[in-house]
Amino acid sequence: MTPTTTTGTNAPTLTPTPTPTPPRALNPSRTTATATRVLRQLAHDPRTIALLILIPCVMLFLLRYVFDGSPRTFDSIGASLLGIFPLITMFLVTSIATLRERTSGTLERLLAMPLGKGDLIAGYALAFGTLAIIQSALATGLAVWFLGLDVTGSPWLLLLVALLDALLGTALGLFVSAFAASEFQAVQFMPAVIFPQLLLCGLFTPRDNMHPVLEAISDVLPMSYAVDGMNEVLRHTDMTATFVRDVLIVAGCALLVLMLGAATLRRRTA
Repeated sequence: MTPTTTTGTNAPTLTPTPTPTPPRALNPSRTTATATRVLRQLAHDPRTIALLILIPCVMLFLLRYVFDGSPRTFDSIGASLLGIFPLITMFLVTSIATLRERTSGTLERLLAMPLGKGDLIAGYALAFGTLAIIQSALATGLAVWFLGLDVTGSPWLLLLVALLDALLGTALGLFVSAFAASEFQAVQFMPAVIFPQLLLCGLFTPRDNMHPVLEAISDVLPMSYAVDGMNEVLRHTDMTATFVRDVLIVAGCALLVLMLGAATLRRRTA
C-alpha cells in the first residue's frame, strides 16, 4: 500500500499497490531451465548416476544367472522385473533428491522467483524422465539382446512399459517427498508405497489366485497394470487391447501423481 496526498487536504490516503501477477502454471522455458539445473546437479553426483543407470542392469544380470539352470523362470519373471526395478530406483532417487531441495532451502528460494509450481514439478519430471529413458533403454537392451530374455512381442513395447514405470516412480518420489522431514523418512516411505504393490502386482502369484480382498486392492495399484502390460508383451505377438489399457492406466497414474505433487508443493520448508 502506498500513501498519497489528496488535492485540497493534507490527509494522506492509501492507494493499493498492484499485486504481482503470479506466474503461469506451466512455461516451457522455465520448465527447461529447471530440468537443466537438476541434470547439472546430478552430473556431479556419480553415486546417484550409478544407482539410476547401473543398478537395474546389475539386478537383471544377477537374476539371469540365479536361474541359470532354468531359463524359462527368467523368461517368466524377467519381463515383470524389467518394469519394477526402474520404478523402485526412480522412486528412491527422486524422493531423496527433492527432499534435499526442500530441507536445504533451495526450493523456497526457487518458489520466491517467478517460477510456478507446475514449472518446478514438470522440470523435475523432465530431468528424471530423461534419466529414466536411458535407464530403461539400457535395462531392456541388456535383458533382450544380451541375457536372452525370450519375448513374443516387440522389445520396443517392453521399453515403453519400462519407461512409463520409471516415470511413475519419479512421480511417486516427487509426491511422497512432501510428507518427509528427512532423507531417512523418505526411505521409510518405500515399505508403505512400494512393498504392498510389489507383493500384490502378480509377480509372485497370479492376482486371480489371491484372496478376493487382496485382488480388489491390487486392481487399484498401478504396478499391477505395469506387470500385466509386460506379460502381454511376453505372450502376444501383436499389441492387444489389454496392453493398451495397461499402458494408459500407468501413464494416467503417473500424470495424476505429478498433479498431486504440484498441489502439495509448499513454499516454506518445515
